[in-house]
Amino acid sequence: MDNASDEAQRVKEAEQAFDRKRRTIGLFGAPILAVLVFLTPIDGLTLEAHKLLAIMVLVALWWITEPVPIPVTSLIGPTLAVVTGVVPVGTAFSAFANSMIFLFMGGFILAKAMMSHGLDKRFAYWLLSRSWVGSNPKRIFLAIGLAAALCSGWVSNTATAAMMFPICLGLLNSIKEMFAANGRNIDLNEYKYATGLMLMTAYSCSIGGVLTPIGTPPNLIMLGFLGQMADIHISFFQWMVWGFIAMVFYFIIAYIVLSHMFPADVDRIDGAEEFIRARIRELGGWTRAQKNTLVAFLVAVVLWITPGFLSIAFGSGDPMLAMYNRLFPEAVAAMAGALLLFILPVNFSKREFTLTWKEAMEGIEWGTLILFGGGLAMGGMMYKTGLSSWVGDLIVGSMGGEPSQIAMVAIFSVMALLLSELTSHTAATNMIGPLAITAAISAGISPIPVSVGIALSASLGFMLPVSTPPNAIVYASGYIPITKMIRTGVYIDFIGIACVTIPLAIYVVSWVVGK
Repeated sequence: MDNASDEAQRVKEAEQAFDRKRRTIGLFGAPILAVLVFLTPIDGLTLEAHKLLAIMVLVALWWITEPVPIPVTSLIGPTLAVVTGVVPVGTAFSAFANSMIFLFMGGFILAKAMMSHGLDKRFAYWLLSRSWVGSNPKRIFLAIGLAAALCSGWVSNTATAAMMFPICLGLLNSIKEMFAANGRNIDLNEYKYATGLMLMTAYSCSIGGVLTPIGTPPNLIMLGFLGQMADIHISFFQWMVWGFIAMVFYFIIAYIVLSHMFPADVDRIDGAEEFIRARIRELGGWTRAQKNTLVAFLVAVVLWITPGFLSIAFGSGDPMLAMYNRLFPEAVAAMAGALLLFILPVNFSKREFTLTWKEAMEGIEWGTLILFGGGLAMGGMMYKTGLSSWVGDLIVGSMGGEPSQIAMVAIFSVMALLLSELTSHTAATNMIGPLAITAAISAGISPIPVSVGIALSASLGFMLPVSTPPNAIVYASGYIPITKMIRTGVYIDFIGIACVTIPLAIYVVSWVVGK
């Protein structure tokens, strides 16, 4: 145990030292490099595009090195664009009112209500209490992963990991107590199953995020870029078709790898069922607030998926579908569900409603919204100044002039994966997304498959604690040696890219051609 603690402390100190150097280098190096880019003559660029290129260099490097908070960097880009005369202020900041931001905001508010009233825990414990799970460690392993993945499709990955973490700790304590009752003392820090269960929790939270557009920021960012830079709209239902396929196969890969590397050495976990039943008793019966939250959530989901069924039933060109999409776009559906939370009463005589404004504000990840808006703003300005065309032609030229769809998807997916391992997957998507879409357009191919590939790949940050918040949360348990996380992460990352992301892109190509 002491050796494990010493190793964790050394790793933490090394990470802190690396972060300090990274931030210092970025703080001074990025502005210098940006100035050098501006002073370097570049043929084919207008003055505005050249200025924006220098600003993009600064913003991208600060997103990677984080000398200031990432949302702050997202505001610096549009601000500098106005100050340097690249675009007017209305153009620079209009992206912060993009409808996708309100879709995300509505999702955040719904998720906050689910967490505040315990709806997410109720679902997780319900799944773990199923008869097919029982006390079997392999099935508990599977059920924990399923609960995390399905919750994180609708609630933030970080919140889902924070919810599942104590559940895993309780189950592992049941294992420890079972062994102690049989005269065997185990150290959970060195127990393989404990490592596997924690990793399954973290990885499933990231995997589940690909299910819906609101599951994780990269999904909405790429949908936003497609709409802004290519005038292509992908519906909530369409994304869920692709997201469901990706989630299922990513989950299968993670389960096979982790269950093989970290098997349980017992056939049953005595006390596991009692632990889950006790947690369910603590939740008590369904409250009015939980029922109201479920109603609001279902209203949003029905509004989101109805266009998909209308398209199947009447065809994509039906006037009824066009009218529905005009009246209930995804952002309005999200806000309709979220606003119901402030209208449905819990105790009308006391004027108490399902969610208070203060609770809602605590649930909105303002930094993510600002980062999202900043990325859309930079992408939009690249398009307006002609910088995106120049960059796209440059990328396509470096790839031989006529890159195939699959090569484009593979290259940008790997780029998104590697970058998301080192920095925020939201920032990584903001950097890679506009480049990929402009390159695809310059090459004369559909930007949809490469956009889907980037969004999915950015969610596969499994190698390091800093890659995603769920990784950091479970790593704090002390049950996961850093070498184990790196090794398993490499396997799942690249198996996922090769066996899921690229084949899914082929499926998307066939879908696009069919349209």
